[in-house]
Amino acid sequence: MGMVYAKLKLLNAIDVGLFKRGMLEEDKIRHVEVDAMVDSGATTIVLPKSLCEQLGLDYVQTRDVELADGKAQKAEIVGPVEIRFDGRLSVTNAVVLGNEVLLGSIPMEEMDVVVDPKRRSLIVNPEHPDSARMKVKLVRS
Repeated sequence: MGMVYAKLKLLNAIDVGLFKRGMLEEDKIRHVEVDAMVDSGATTIVLPKSLCEQLGLDYVQTRDVELADGKAQKAEIVGPVEIRFDGRLSVTNAVVLGNEVLLGSIPMEEMDVVVDPKRRSLIVNPEHPDSARMKVKLVRS
């Protein structure tokens, strides 16, 4: 199928929360627009260190991560970051690694977006065009 890229808007989610509480002006929310590689085989979002610094994302922890080639290494986790795509959003932590943005399956699931292989693009799930739908399971006791 080849590589798929999508235009995302990334925001510092703490700044967004401060704005919603009237404690920060909207134009002070740190944000960037990026072309992200879409990889449904990856778990979460991966951001280069320079972008994390630009967004002012906070250090959360260091974790072991597994790369596409199967090798393991330690990577910083930062966040929270708000990811926006075509009216959909996800708030998550990010792995700090590499030199480009990579969008993985968990934020894709939360935004209810899918890869269209014919157009080689990320699209809103055509089964739920009006609003994102999340799968949850109710546990009864």
